[in-house]
Amino acid sequence: MSELRYDGRVAVVTGAGHGLGRQHALELAARGAKVVVNDLGGDRSGVGASAGPAQEVVEEITKNGGEAVASPDNVATPEGAEAVVGAALEAFGKVDIVINNAGILRDRSFKNMTVEEFDAVIAVHLRGSFLVTKAAWPHLRENGYGRIVNTSSPAGLFGNFGQANYATAKMGLVGFTRTLAHEGAKYDIKANAIAPVAWTRMTEDLLPPDSAEKLGVDKVTPLVAYLVHESVPVSGEVYTVGGGRVARVFVAEGPGWGTKDALSVEAIRDNWEAINAQEPYIVPKNPGEQMAPLIQHLGS
Repeated sequence: MSELRYDGRVAVVTGAGHGLGRQHALELAARGAKVVVNDLGGDRSGVGASAGPAQEVVEEITKNGGEAVASPDNVATPEGAEAVVGAALEAFGKVDIVINNAGILRDRSFKNMTVEEFDAVIAVHLRGSFLVTKAAWPHLRENGYGRIVNTSSPAGLFGNFGQANYATAKMGLVGFTRTLAHEGAKYDIKANAIAPVAWTRMTEDLLPPDSAEKLGVDKVTPLVAYLVHESVPVSGEVYTVGGGRVARVFVAEGPGWGTKDALSVEAIRDNWEAINAQEPYIVPKNPGEQMAPLIQHLGS
């Protein structure tokens, strides 16, 4: 089997000073990509800043014969996001790959969560992914090529106690990803999302203590690397990955129930089982496909 390479490609990886982002940067660099290692250098709640973490990853890459530059810029601001992409353009002349991985945690039960805690998490995960992708988008379109991976989460897909801010941001990235896939299609820009389960400083007190090795970041990065390779066949998809297991996650719609008579509260009650039926289901690729059963119902 031939080795997948990234020679000549330029990748931007946010949140790459630690954990998953660091592993992504190291893997791509080892396979020939030139990498911008972005990390603000704060703690996991987003407090503080240091150029150290990003620079340390760059030094590790260059020590192993790769090419990389550090970016300590804040992805949650337009200026910071532009600087991240600008670092790629200045050092390597282009950008081909964007991996939005930067994130923070401000976990708290919903009744106790402050507006600031909600906004801070949205700013980094969702707004930050938007801003960095927005900065790179004109260059990807102009070059007629791009690969984007956004980092969602099982908490976003399925909800999680104490993470209303985080879950909101992570599910938002799913809609963001699918829209990028539609708008980037004719420019060979492909966008996909992952929902990883991995032992990192973000999750070390959320996962069992004995899972560090089984849920290592090395068991997530291969999927990310494949999704940003030129040969990847999909766009607009979401994959959960962890511990060596990879699975597609999709939004589906059941067969539903409908009536030509006046719809009433009682009719909803009486047909609740049919409304909640899961099979046979469809997996629409866009709103038009999602509306097809409704259009058929109206015309029948």
